[in-house]
Amino acid sequence: MSSSAGLDVAVIGATGAVGAVFLEVAAERDFPIGRLRLLATERSAGRELRFRDEMITVEVTGEDTLEGADLVFCSATAAASRHWGPRIAEAGGVLIDDGSAFRMEPNVPLVIPEVNGDDVEWHEGIISIPNCTTTPLAMALHALREVAPLKRVTAATYQAVSGSGTAAVEELALQLRAYGRGGPLPAPQEYPHQIALNVLPHVDDFEEDGYTREEAKMRNETRKILHLPELAFSSTCVRVPTMVGHAEAVHAEFDGPAPLDALREAIEAQDGLELLDDPAEAVYPTPLISEGDDRTFVGRLRADSSVEHGVAFWCVTDNLRKGAATNALQIAEELIRRGKLQARGL
Repeated sequence: MSSSAGLDVAVIGATGAVGAVFLEVAAERDFPIGRLRLLATERSAGRELRFRDEMITVEVTGEDTLEGADLVFCSATAAASRHWGPRIAEAGGVLIDDGSAFRMEPNVPLVIPEVNGDDVEWHEGIISIPNCTTTPLAMALHALREVAPLKRVTAATYQAVSGSGTAAVEELALQLRAYGRGGPLPAPQEYPHQIALNVLPHVDDFEEDGYTREEAKMRNETRKILHLPELAFSSTCVRVPTMVGHAEAVHAEFDGPAPLDALREAIEAQDGLELLDDPAEAVYPTPLISEGDDRTFVGRLRADSSVEHGVAFWCVTDNLRKGAATNALQIAEELIRRGKLQARGL
């Protein structure tokens, strides 16, 4: 795909779950693409994907297929990010990376535009997207800390299988169909145990301290995004048998009084947040409500009776959109708005 106007854009991992959503969201937002290259491994090369009204052939990621790209979005392995990131930056392009490879590097901004958009100003050619569980949490906490400083946060996640990729989605679907037929369920391949009709307190590998890497990501990334390096934080990350939409039960403690009315006003004033909070009428966020939406939904806001200045709440977001693809495009839009991303050769 080429045009006389717009950016030269490449997507690494175009055939994955997030890559597909990236194309949908880019079309919806009318992102200024002049030339689009869809890249993946040799296994996926030759497939055709639709973008707007055009079918584009997927190519193998390589020096030649990345040459001249102004913007590269990567949703592949950490190894792929580490390999291509420095090369893209050295060539004068910008990599917006959906993986964990660079998130905690001190010279790489980790950005949610509604929270810390100013951090794109000091990028050196690579910008990271937070983990899909970090994004909704950091957005909600950013709003709440307008009322009082944060002191301590604990969270439990309820993460959809699409966070593990398309193979995990297919595995859950196969197991559910087998259960519906009354037959034996196929053996798990993507997870250590059956995911259908089950809940696994196991997202990513376990570390020596008993936490998983996913839980460490949430802690470290939230601290970096909020610029609160000493924030007391603990989480338990759980995989649940839903397709799309990560949910979180959160407890936040503050250094001083944080009246619920003021917290509600702060949530309603925060770009990207939507308050759904009328439990008496069964109004609260669910993964199905979030699917296909770019907002983070917050509900069940109430006082935490176990601490003096604390609240509990529930938040949900579409992990493929705001948790990944939409946030990437919003970062690119922020770069354009600030004059930090321009077409070089089209």
